[in-house]
Amino acid sequence: MKCDKQTMLLYAVTDRAWTGEKSLYRQVEEALKGGITCLQLREKHLNRDLFLQEAVEICKLCKSYNVPFIVNDDVEIAIKSGADGVHVGQDDMSVGRVRRLVGENMIIGVSAHSVDEALAAAAGGADYLGVGAMFGSATKTDANVTSKDTLKNILTEDEYNAITNTRVEYRCKYLTFLNRLFAEKK
Repeated sequence: MKCDKQTMLLYAVTDRAWTGEKSLYRQVEEALKGGITCLQLREKHLNRDLFLQEAVEICKLCKSYNVPFIVNDDVEIAIKSGADGVHVGQDDMSVGRVRRLVGENMIIGVSAHSVDEALAAAAGGADYLGVGAMFGSATKTDANVTSKDTLKNILTEDEYNAITNTRVEYRCKYLTFLNRLFAEKK
């Protein structure tokens, strides 16, 4: 399973701050029933054994709905849990190193906050980019807001388009789709 336009239509990211009295598993199941098309498990404070156990359980749940399961930041947990992909930030492992560890079949997402970061991720083989944060967040207070102009610059960068156009079937399809969307709205 690789990344395509349908995968990115409704991409959910877990956050324990929003679970309330429900378990994370139950909340994910409700999101799957509600139509999410991709799920990223984000656990910043869970110990590794519990994180792996949770990842295995939620991965099975996602597979039962035929929805790709992505692990945030942790390549080893992604591999061990049988995840469909891994999402890494700028301070995590390089895209090239992640690809060498996970192989060609696993989806790799990369956070990007600038044109240069987007270009590096695309050149390194990212399947999709997470650009932002586009809005402030009470749960990720250290995130700097990325401007709409920066997003537009990423999507219209000639060098970026040269990279993605040669890899449209394999890499960064979602941003290629967004680029077309922006072009249609001009």
